[in-house]
Parts: sequence; structure tokens; C-alpha cells
Amino acid sequence: MSQEIEIEFKNLVEENEYHKLMNAFNLKQEDLFSQTNHYFETNDHALKSHKAALRIRKKNDTWTLTLKEPHPEGLLETHDTLTEEEARAWMNNTPTDAPHVMKRLNALQVPVSSLRYLGALTTERIEVPYNETTVVLDKSLYNGQSDYELELEASEKQHGSDVFHSLLSQYDIPKRETPNKIQRFYNSLSETE
Repeated sequence: MSQEIEIEFKNLVEENEYHKLMNAFNLKQEDLFSQTNHYFETNDHALKSHKAALRIRKKNDTWTLTLKEPHPEGLLETHDTLTEEEARAWMNNTPTDAPHVMKRLNALQVPVSSLRYLGALTTERIEVPYNETTVVLDKSLYNGQSDYELELEASEKQHGSDVFHSLLSQYDIPKRETPNKIQRFYNSLSETE
């Protein structure tokens, strides 16, 4: 599928809260898998001005180019599968054809030629089904920093919200302002400049 609506809820957690959740769901280190997001933007932050984000995710041996845009129900994600060679070309600022994403970039009036590779964020992720949703625990590493995050993915917004807030309450985790991963990555770039 080249497009989907993503409904998710996020909260940064402290390391001890992360481990509390790992224990509560009986999760082990060997259940983790690693994925790396490679981020792109224009010099004038054209994607950010549309509240959009562009990444290539390497997960196992699969490379997926994804454009995320705001949508009333969550995020509209547009995908193209790339070969490793195509992904490397994107990271060398010579984008290859990606018809679904390029169509959306054209609609946003963001020229593909203006995109620049910014760097990578690697996440150690674990997922578990829970109450008709998916609980996701992430430890992310980028630009010499690390953070922990609880995500909840749902197929329906209200049910996801109810389950998410119940989880925070049950495990005594305060609701925290949680910029998405690409925003945290961008913030880390400005801190290192």
C-alpha cells in the first residue's frame, strides 16, 4: 500500500519508566529490533513549513521512503520501497525515482532537487499487542543523544486515546510534551552547531 493514515499517541518516558513498562509487558532485550531513519529536508525548511517530514527507514533488509503529512485523523504516510542502491543515492543527494512520494512532494511544491540528507536516528524498538492497539517502546540514539518513548498505535482515534491515557495513569507516567522523532533529531542538530 502506498498510502495509509497513521493514528498514534506518543510520550517521552524516563529510563526507569521504560524499564517498568518492559517488565510490566514481560518484554526481554532479545525481543528488540533495530531500525534506522535517514532524514531529509530543504535548506529553507520547506517540508517543516508544511508540517511534513521525509525519511528513509532501513528495517531488516528493507528500505522505505516515507513522506508524513498532517491529516485530520493522524498522519498521512506515503511510501515507496527503494533498493539499497537507490536509498544510498538519496543519501548522496541524488534522489532516484519514487513515484508516490514525488507526486505528494510536487503537490506541496517541494522540488526533489532541493532535498538534502541530514543524518540518521537509530531506534531499538519493541512492539506488543495490547487491548486492540499496539504498544511500542523505543530507545532512540542520534547525534550523541538518547531518549526513551512510549508509543501507542491504534486503528481508531478515540479508542487509542483512551487506552493510551489509561496506560499512563496505570503506570504513573506523567504526560509530557513529546516532539516527534524528526523534531527531536532537528533539535539535536541545532544543539551541535
